Amino acid sequence: MAFSDEQIQELKAFGSVTSGSEGGITYFRIAGLGLPEPCSPSTIDALLCPQERDGYNFRLYFASSVTGPIQHNWNGQNVRILEENWFAFSLKVPAGLRLAQMVSLVLKALVK
Repeated sequence: MAFSDEQIQELKAFGSVTSGSEGGITYFRIAGLGLPEPCSPSTIDALLCPQERDGYNFRLYFASSVTGPIQHNWNGQNVRILEENWFAFSLKVPAGLRLAQMVSLVLKALVK
């Protein structure tokens, strides 16, 4: 799946963005993603899978579990993608969002 330069530029508002492919899926790595307060850590590397995977319309993986005011079901633990281990929590998400909207939605879910 190809994404426009405009969408990738919007994604760069969250941090340094690189991309890589594995298994026919393009992933976007976001280095230094800022998390909403009072989440810990305050910044983290993340990996956006903007395509359907594991029964979700998209997933945002984190370099480690994130703690915050809401308990989440971290059902994706040590998921190996692009030679790294990633963590993701269960979240029902709509389809058809732009890349930046995907990240924003997950970040809001960390605290609401």
